[in-house]
Amino acid sequence: MADKKTDSARETAVENTASDAAIVTRRRALMMGAVTASAIVSIKPALAQTAGSVLNCEIPIPGNHAAGGYIAPDGKVVSPDTPGAFPPAYDSFTGEEVKRAMNGRRLPGTSSEQSKAYVNYVRRLQSGQSGFTCYASLQMPR
Repeated sequence: MADKKTDSARETAVENTASDAAIVTRRRALMMGAVTASAIVSIKPALAQTAGSVLNCEIPIPGNHAAGGYIAPDGKVVSPDTPGAFPPAYDSFTGEEVKRAMNGRRLPGTSSEQSKAYVNYVRRLQSGQSGFTCYASLQMPR
C-alpha cells in the first residue's frame, strides 16, 4: 500500500512538472509574440520613412567630382567640346525621377537622348561620388 502511495505521488509530481513546463512554454511564447509585435510596430514606420527619403534623395548630374563636365551618350563625363555630349543638368534629380527614368520614362526637362545619357551616367556612379548613395538605395529591394 505504501508503494502505491509513493507511485501515485511520483506520478502527480511528474504531471505537475509537465504542466508547469507547459505553462512556462506558453508564457514564453506569448512574451516572444509581444516582443515581436512591438518590434514590427517600431520598424514599420522606420521603413516607410526610409522609402520616402530614398525617393527624395538627390543625384546631381554630373556630381562634384566632375563639375563642368558634359555627359556622353554612354554616361561618361567628357570635356565640353566633345561632339554629341550633353551639358550638365541644371538641377539635381530626385531618386523618384531617376527611378522612373530607369524604368523607361524621361527625366524632367530633358530630351529622350539626353535622359538616356544621364541615366547611363547614374548607372556608372561609384562609391564616393555625389549621388552614389541615393542610386544604391534605389537598387535595394523593398
